[in-house]
Amino acid sequence: MNKSSIRKKLLKLRKNNYPKKYYLSPAKLFQFLKKKGLKSKNIGGYYPFNYELDILNILEVFENNNFTLSLPKITKNNEMNFFRWSKNEPLNINKYGIPEPISNIKIYPKILLIPLVGFDDNLNRLGYGGGYYDRYLSRAQNKDQIFKVGVGFSFQKVKNLPIKRYDKRLDCIITEKNIIE
Repeated sequence: MNKSSIRKKLLKLRKNNYPKKYYLSPAKLFQFLKKKGLKSKNIGGYYPFNYELDILNILEVFENNNFTLSLPKITKNNEMNFFRWSKNEPLNINKYGIPEPISNIKIYPKILLIPLVGFDDNLNRLGYGGGYYDRYLSRAQNKDQIFKVGVGFSFQKVKNLPIKRYDKRLDCIITEKNIIE
């Protein structure tokens, strides 16, 4: 199967399974990051959209522990960057219907929580197909090391994803059931 047909199948599966209560433990993620020796207080997250795993509880715990939060924003030149956000701040809806921060304070997160459409055991990620995260990571990783955490439901796992040379592997994947390294 090609990426497009896998994506279509997984998006339908995610939509059909979404109403079930899936919970991602902030404590599990904190413990894992501590075990990895990651000390950065700059976190890039996402605002859940289109039946993505809801991480707002995790972002709130990070913020309550004095982390700087940021969310992605698509800029006029079709690039994605991360901008400061707090749980109490309003959001704008972009041309894709995705909530974005109103802030213009650019943040360079050292730990990035990335939403998944699909994933495999080799830490490959399938997104929506726009290449925004891959392009961002190519630009940003030239400057600094970013720890890339894929976030998704366990049922989004596939045996093998078709990979292109520009696709960026994740450092780990966290689901409601486990952490894959």
